[in-house]
Formats: sequence, C-alpha cells, structure tokens
Amino acid sequence: MDAKKVWFVTGASKGLGLTFVKKLLANGYRVAATSRNVQSLVQAVGEVSEVFLPLEMNVTDNDDVKAAIASCVHHFGRIDVVVNNAGYGLIGTLEELSEAEVKANFEVNVFGSLHVIRHASPYLRQQKSGYIFNIASIGGYTGGYPGFGIYCATKFAVAGLTEALAEEMKDFGVHVSVVYPGYFRTDFLSSGSVKTAAHPIAAYESTRAVEQAHLHDINGNQPNDPERAAEILIELSEQPAPPVHLFLGKDAYAAATQKNDLIRLTLEEYKALATSTEIVQS
Repeated sequence: MDAKKVWFVTGASKGLGLTFVKKLLANGYRVAATSRNVQSLVQAVGEVSEVFLPLEMNVTDNDDVKAAIASCVHHFGRIDVVVNNAGYGLIGTLEELSEAEVKANFEVNVFGSLHVIRHASPYLRQQKSGYIFNIASIGGYTGGYPGFGIYCATKFAVAGLTEALAEEMKDFGVHVSVVYPGYFRTDFLSSGSVKTAAHPIAAYESTRAVEQAHLHDINGNQPNDPERAAEILIELSEQPAPPVHLFLGKDAYAAATQKNDLIRLTLEEYKALATSTEIVQS
C-alpha cells in the first residue's frame, strides 16, 4: 500500500463518501474531501491538516470544481485517486417530474462528475498514473424500478461515460472504474438525501407503493456495509489491473445477473429478425 497517495472524494459529508474519507485516513492515506457545506466536513472529520483537506465545493459549478482540485494539488503536491461520489436520489415517474427537477438531478449526478473528470485528468495524465472511481448504482445497469427512471438514467449516463473514459485514459496509465452499489446502509434514502416529485399524480398507485417501501421499509434496513465498500475500493486502488465494472453487494450481483440472462435470451430469440438488416444487392 502506498499510503502517500492523495484521494479526492466528492460528496464526502455523509453516506458512503464520509465512510470512505474516515476509512482512508485510518489507513494512512491523504484525503481532500468536498461538500457544499465545509463545516459539516470539519465537524465530522476534523480541521485542515497534513493529511486532511476539507473543501467547500459545488459540483455543478465548473469553476468551483477547478479551484477545489487546484487547492488539493497545492496542499498535497499531487492527486492520485478520484472518487466521484456526489449525487442524490430522485423519486418520481417520468410524467410527474418537471423539467427543472430532471435537469437538477442530471446537473449533480452527471455533469458534476464530468466537471471533476475534466479538471482532474490533466494532473493524472501528466504524472501518468492514477485512478478514477465513478460511483453509479445498480440502477445504472438495470433500470426496471418504477419511480426511479430519471435517477437510473443519470447513473446509466455515468456508466456509459466511464466506459469511454477507461479507454481514453489507458495510454496514460490511469485506471477507471464504474461502481454499481446495491443497497448500502447509509442515509441515502433519508429525507435529507433523496427528493420526491413536487407534484405527484395520484393515478400512479404502484409507483407510490415502491416509493413508500424505499423511504420507510428499506431505509435503515439495507443489507450492505458501507465500511466494507470503502475497504474494497481501497483494495482495488492498489491493484495493477482493476476492473472497469464493479458490482458491490449480493443484491447488485443478483440484479445484474438477472438482466444479463434476459439480454442473452432476448438476443437469441430475436437474432434472425434483428440481424436481417443488410442491404440486399440486386
């Protein structure tokens, strides 16, 4: 383990992000952590030190992100591992959610990560080493969850751009992974972290049932340990050839396997029809 590595973690004041930061510091790494409210980071972790740099940063502000990454490099002299963790859940059907609600979710979950990638990449390229973790969700691989369509769409976008980024960064010795967590026992589903449609439509009874199940039944009873998630990412960061895709949790594995099986069956069932597209030469 190279304990001198510098990690840059977004959305670090609670949930998986806060767990990552505490676990990293406990393992001797140096950490720059960001939040919209820097005081929450100071209260949860501590003041600025030789090993910890709390930063106030709005991931939707490109200039703010650029300045935060520059501050990290100025403070520690380098940046090695980026964890794009900032994001929030949005519950509501495609009909219910307004344009503003949808755009806001994409601004944080997708464009926020892109801002960080854009400004961290020059440093990683120049030192010809590093790692970028983009935290998606199992909902970024299989989207059949009523009421979570927009949230899943943001995470599908994160997965897609990660695949391209992994290819783009190969020549520079920079590893890239998209992480698909299942249900981890954090405050992700709490009222302060997840948003619901401002104008719900009563006709969507089954969607409301799924929404209530997540907010009241699943919340607080998630099967996966965020401490273990942090340990796994730390372990991967030290591997010479880590995977581009990482599914975290037995629930995530089960959901991904179910989709893979369905895709394989569908490909075979419709192969003759779907591949009958060639132009026939006369």
